[in-house]
Amino acid sequence: MAGGGAPERPPRSPATLVLLGGVAALLFAALVALGVWQVERRAWKHALIAQIDARLHAAPVAPPGPVDWPRIGSRDAYRRIVLNGRYLARSETFVKAVTERGGGYWALSPLLTDRGFVVLVNRGFVAQASAPAPAGPVHVTGLLRVTEPGGGFLRANDPAGDRWFSRDVAAIARARRLQSVAPYFIDADAASSQAGGPVGGLTVVAFTDNHLVYALTWFGLAALVAIGTGIVARDERRVRGAAAAR
Repeated sequence: MAGGGAPERPPRSPATLVLLGGVAALLFAALVALGVWQVERRAWKHALIAQIDARLHAAPVAPPGPVDWPRIGSRDAYRRIVLNGRYLARSETFVKAVTERGGGYWALSPLLTDRGFVVLVNRGFVAQASAPAPAGPVHVTGLLRVTEPGGGFLRANDPAGDRWFSRDVAAIARARRLQSVAPYFIDADAASSQAGGPVGGLTVVAFTDNHLVYALTWFGLAALVAIGTGIVARDERRVRGAAAAR
């Protein structure tokens, strides 16, 4: 003991040092790996955003037909589509929705295309569950959306009670007894809006991009582990030096 201070602790054993070093190395490696993963996720997210942005600004194309249906997936989402045909009368489905206009419904109507198959069209937002589809030939442009099976975040669809919380194409087709229905739906654009009827063009295309913040957080924690390990190592050298001098 030097003077009246606290007694110097004894040097740590080699086994303890190996254990502490191993834990620090594993923690450092794990944190760095998490940081690298977030950097990779950021690159993937930016590529995805670029792809979807290209789809949003591309010229509209014909809807995928039955031959393409088995391959429809997320890579097709937000493609611009043009439809020609007629809405099937009295087959509307109203799905609960919350939009920038408040709470209400998405008005989904089956459209019999000029190619002979049916596509569910989300004609837009309505405050009340009432919006008959227009009669006669129609020309609709919009965005392809992937079906939303099951139900909403908190509530499941109730086909028997005609209560819908997600745009589940297969379930709606069964409930309305529709045949040859495409496994996707179309969000109609603003040009399809009707006076006093559904308001189209309300599709929200947004992606969270916090990956850089997460990566910096993980790398920062890894740096703290490295600094802490250096402090412990320096203290251990000091203790061993003091012990050798006694």
